[in-house]
Order: sequence, then C-alpha cells, then structure tokens
Amino acid sequence: MIMMRLTAVLSSVMMVCMLLMDATVDSTAEFDPYKVLGVTRSASQAEIKKVYKRLAKEWHPDKNKNPDAEDTFIKITKSYEILSNEEKRASYDRYGSTNNAYSYGHRHFHDHFYDESYFHFNNNGGRDSADSKYTINFNQYVNEVVPESFKRPYLIKITSDWCLSCIHIEPVWKETVQELESLGIGIGVVDIGYERHLANHLGAHQTPSILGVINGKVTFFHYAVMKTHLMQFVEDLLPQRLVEKVTDKNNQEFLNSWHELNKPHVLLFDQVPSVPLLFKLTAFAYKDYVRFGYVDQGLSETAELLRRFNINTYAPTMLVFKEDMEKPADIIQAKGMKKQIIDEFISNNKFLLAPRLVNQKLFDELCPVKQFHRRRKYCVILLTGEEETFATGNEAFLSLASVDANDVLRFAYVYQRHQQPLCDVLLKNKDSAPQVFILERRNSAGKVLYKPVVGGWNGSEDDKHKLLEELVRLQKDPSILNYDAILPELNNEFASTFIIRWIYAACDYLSEMIDDLLHNNWRDMMPLLSLIFSALFILFGTVVIQAFSDSSEEKHPKSKAKDASKTENGSPNTSSSRPPKKSFVEVTELTDITYTSNLVKLRPGHMNVVLVLTDATKNILLSKFAKEVYSFTGSLTLHFSFLNVDKHSEWMVAVLEYAQDAMQIDTDEDDLSSRKIDYTGYVLALNGHKKYLCLFKPVYTGEDVDSKPEEEGGGSRSRKGMTRSRSTTLQIHHKLDRLGLWMERLMEGTQPRYYVPAWPGLDKITVNK
Repeated sequence: MIMMRLTAVLSSVMMVCMLLMDATVDSTAEFDPYKVLGVTRSASQAEIKKVYKRLAKEWHPDKNKNPDAEDTFIKITKSYEILSNEEKRASYDRYGSTNNAYSYGHRHFHDHFYDESYFHFNNNGGRDSADSKYTINFNQYVNEVVPESFKRPYLIKITSDWCLSCIHIEPVWKETVQELESLGIGIGVVDIGYERHLANHLGAHQTPSILGVINGKVTFFHYAVMKTHLMQFVEDLLPQRLVEKVTDKNNQEFLNSWHELNKPHVLLFDQVPSVPLLFKLTAFAYKDYVRFGYVDQGLSETAELLRRFNINTYAPTMLVFKEDMEKPADIIQAKGMKKQIIDEFISNNKFLLAPRLVNQKLFDELCPVKQFHRRRKYCVILLTGEEETFATGNEAFLSLASVDANDVLRFAYVYQRHQQPLCDVLLKNKDSAPQVFILERRNSAGKVLYKPVVGGWNGSEDDKHKLLEELVRLQKDPSILNYDAILPELNNEFASTFIIRWIYAACDYLSEMIDDLLHNNWRDMMPLLSLIFSALFILFGTVVIQAFSDSSEEKHPKSKAKDASKTENGSPNTSSSRPPKKSFVEVTELTDITYTSNLVKLRPGHMNVVLVLTDATKNILLSKFAKEVYSFTGSLTLHFSFLNVDKHSEWMVAVLEYAQDAMQIDTDEDDLSSRKIDYTGYVLALNGHKKYLCLFKPVYTGEDVDSKPEEEGGGSRSRKGMTRSRSTTLQIHHKLDRLGLWMERLMEGTQPRYYVPAWPGLDKITVNK
C-alpha cells in the first residue's frame, strides 16, 4: 500500500517535470545554432569544437552568475550537439529548423524518464541491475582498479539511490559504456550510499559524478553528459605521444630506433586522418614493450611507404618490425580489427628476437622460473660490450637467434658495463671477453643452473657450431647444466634519475592542484590552502612587525624636520604609501594631443590630478602644486597635469555641470548666474575609465572673515558681501594650502565623486580670445 502511494506521488512529480520541460523546449525550440556558437556555415568540426569549449567554460552556470547563464549554456550545448553530428547538421542546413532535434531529445527523455522501471522498486535498494556488474568497493578499487589503470583507463560513475539526475544521464551512460567496454576500457560504478569511504577517497561529494582513473590518477569529467564528450574525455586521459605519426620523411628514424629503445616497432596503416582510439588504447597497454606509429594512407607524404611495403589500402594493416628494418617480422590485415585480434597479435610480438636485458622485469618475462618438468625454458645469454669492436660478434649472435629462437629457447644479450654485478657472478671475475651462457632459472630468489660455452664468442662459424652442438645436447640431456649460482637483481638501465622523477611528480601535483582550483574542488584543496595562507600570514606578520620597529626608531630623529616642514608649507607634510622615486614632480599640460592618452583611455585604476590655471598664475600655482603633491608621486596610479583655463574655459563649464552640488556651496544662485566663476586654483582628480571626478576648490587660510560680527539688519546682504569680498581677496599663493589634506582623503577614497556620462573633447572647444 505504501509502495503504491509512493509510486503515485513520484508519478505526479514526473508529470510536473515533464510540463516544465515542455515549457523549456517551447521557449528554446527555435534558434540558430550557428549564431549561438558564432561560427559560419562553412566552419570545420575543429573550429566548432574549439568555440564550443570556450563558450561552455564561459557560460557554465557554476562559474557564470548571470541569470541567463543556464539557458545560454543549454543553447550552446544543444547547438554543439546539432553541429557536431553530420546528419543533424545536414538536416538543419536543409530544413532550417531545430524542432526535430528537440522533439527527438524530448521524446528520448520522456521514454526513459517516465518509465517506472527507473524507480527500481525491488530488493536491490534502488540500484540499476545493469550497473550491478560494474559495482566496485574500496578493496576492489585499491587492489584491482588502481593496478590495472596502468594498462587501461577506467571510467567510473558515482551514483546514489533516488538520484533524478542519475536517471536522466542513464541512457547516454549505457550507450557509451557499451562502446567503451568493447574497446577495453574499464568500467566502474560506485554507490555513494553504500561506499561513502570510496567516494570520499576519490574526491566525489555529489551525484551524479563521472571520473576517469589512469596511472592511479583521478580526473573528473566536467562537461555535459553526451556520448561524444565522454569519448573525448577518455581519449584525453591517455598520455600524449603514445602513437607517433610516421611519413616518408621520418620512417627510417622511427624504425631505426629499435636498438636504442630495445623494443619492436608497430606500424598501423589506415585511411582515417586521426589515430583510432582502439590503437591508442593498445599503445597504452603495451607502452613498456612496443613502440607504435601510425601512417595516414590519405596523405601524399606516405605514398612511398605504401609502395615500399605493398600495403592494401582497402583494409587497415598492421606491421611489426624487429631487428630487420626492411622486412616486417609479422603482418595482420583485416576490416574492422577487434581488440582481441590486436591484443593477440601484439602479445606474440612484444619482444625482439634477441633483446638486451635492461631490467629485472624483462629478464623475468623472457626467462621465467621453472614450474613444471614439461615446461622447461632456457635462455641463451651473451655477455658482451657496446663498443664497435664487438659489433661483428653481436650481429652473428643475432643472426643465430633469428633462426633458432622459439618458445622453449630465448636469446638475449647483456652489456657488461651496465650489468656488472650479473657479469661478475657468471664470469667469476675473469676477463671481460664476450662469453655465451645457457641457463635455466630455478626459483624467484635468483638461483639458476647454467653452463658456459667453451671458447668464448667472437661470432665465427666455429663459435656458432659449438653453440648449436650444446643446444642439441641440452634437448637430450638437461643435466649438462652443471653449474649453479644466485644471480643478483638486474639494474634498470632506463630508470630516470631522482631529480627527473621529482620534477615529474611536482608537475603532476601542480596540474592536479590547478584542476581542483578551476573546478572548485575545495574540500580536497582545503588542507593545502590552509597551509599556504598560514605561511603567508606568518610572513606578512613578520614584515609588519619589522616595518613598525623601523618606523619607531626613525620617529624621534625626524620629528623636528616634520615640524619645520609644517611651518614652511602652512600645512601638514602628508606622505603616501610609497616613497617618491624622483626628486621632482612631472606635470604635463592637458591639450587636445595628450587628452586621449591622459584621460579618455587612461588605464583602469589610474587617476589624473589636473591643476586649473591661467597664463598669469601659471608659474606661482605650478610651484605650489608641486610642493603639495610631491609626497604622492611614489604612487604608480597617479598622474599629474595642468589645464590652461584661458584656452579651455568651455571644457571646464561642460565638465563641472555634473558637479553642481559642489559648485553651489558658498555661492547663491543669483551670484552664480550674475558673474563669471574664477576657476584658477581648482584641482580635478579625473578617473578616465570609470568616468568620474573629484573636485578641490581653493580655500582661504588667512583671517576668518566670517568671525566678524554682522551688522544689525544686514542679514542676507551682509553674508553676500562677505562672500564676494573673500573671493576677490584670495591670494594666489595660498589657494592650494589645503591640497595636501585633500589628496590624503582622495587616496583614502572618501572624497565625493561626480560621474560624467562622457568626457567632452578638447579639440571641439572654442578657444577664448
């Protein structure tokens, strides 16, 4: 009964969701995907993909707080879904409508979203039966997924019971998993309700989440859940340069590197321009054994390769090259190569005919420990050198290996200089002449039975005959291996130094940190951020304490100098946050030439302090202006200029129209309209980017006229008379007495601001005659 009621409630919720989706579909049904992405109809897939990634990152609702960000993001995603699919793009180009695409998506959502089977009212606790075979727990992740991630990437979905968003992405997930699983990708599903410890370990704190695991490293998927995005995500997980593009120019260099890398080389010939994902995954799985190259048959630069190896262009072809660069050791050709066929082909050819023993892992695989009497395997090892004098003997050993190598008998060689401990045990500290040994490994502790071939090895026919005789005797009587020894572990000749490993580890850590910062994974970043901010706080505190201690020491010796400065200038000697760098103040004239650079196009955060003067007061005011603003010249955001009001009085009137509140202080309307205002000594702080100004007006600092008693009945006329008297008796030299204090308030940001819609141009103002 309860289950039936719950089903009814959830059905009602689904109906409401469907009605909301209908409204959304109707509101976004008609739009041009080309205009949404801002591309032309002839744009290539690469251009469309590049633009989509940029717009999706810019308009993602988690990063963009614009109210229309979500709708815009949906349009961008839908547009890319149409234009990235050739069939949908052709349909849109033909009919000019996206209704079909939306109606298909809506039907697809309706068919799956409203299906009661998605509610899973069964004994599985709400989990999908299709996901049950992929479910992993913490132990499986640590013991199976992480080790296997060094051979194949894993795609893991984080889900939970009653997660509606999980239900929404389920069809896309199933379709993608079906294709990726056939390519060899590992799939995992983590139910956050049952495996909270594993979800926290992975850094997944919400559902649904999709992440990839490769080489033990976790990478989160941050894009819209679409099949193309998931496929591209898996491909981006793989390391770069797994497969090298091979043409007629670099094929010799590619094939000739077998000796240096000690690996066979595989060439895939196909007609598609990009390397198939299946081939990349194979290259990742066998990266320790084989080097992979890809030949695009559609390029004119590969015609010589196709002719040289007689490649059939109608089906993909794979060639394996070992020591012989001119003739492939094995070949396979088939339409629609499957993973099982490719794996079997590579597994049978992952060693050279006579490889060099460069580490213990290779030695263990070439010469495994004896397990059963009928599965004996022997190794023929040549201890030699890498100098040119040993080249003849090494080539003779290789020619013999190419004839007699099989599953029971393996040939290999060792450079004595690189594997000296092994050579000391077998040679018993004798001379370092090349020597051949036949051995059989008896246990994993290093015990071997061996027999040296008498007479050493120089590659002569007699040496070959002796070795072949010993091999024939070995097949009849294994007891001829009458020596035993405990071999040391081989040196890893390809191991990187500690510095290189540390650099790689640091780069990986930085990339993870940057990725977490970009995608707001703050829970995992909190310990690191706490450590960084603690260090910065300690450093900042040390600097502040040192600064205060220095200032207190210098305070007493400089107090008298400050008092003298106050007396001389008539105002406090204010200081800015940065000491002046120059012994002078650079003041430029604001003209029609410098107007644009000094005001209109002034950099954001910068301000131009402009002194207004006339030809008669120029020298006096500039000298006083320089003294007042000198202590502020250390600021990198302040610029100083002067404006000749005799030439640009109309510009002053146009600008100060927006500062009427400041202009009407101490001035009545009748007085303002009856006479012309004297702008001499005014200072304007102009912010060109934000289009506002701060105004300084001259203030008389001599005898206070207002303190005189007013005559009886004088009232308003007396105040007007005193105001006119004060304005006419101002001394030019004292007009800027309070400028230093005004500059301090300007730097604090407490000065009133008057905003200007647009700066008037100086070149359009009529010059006064």
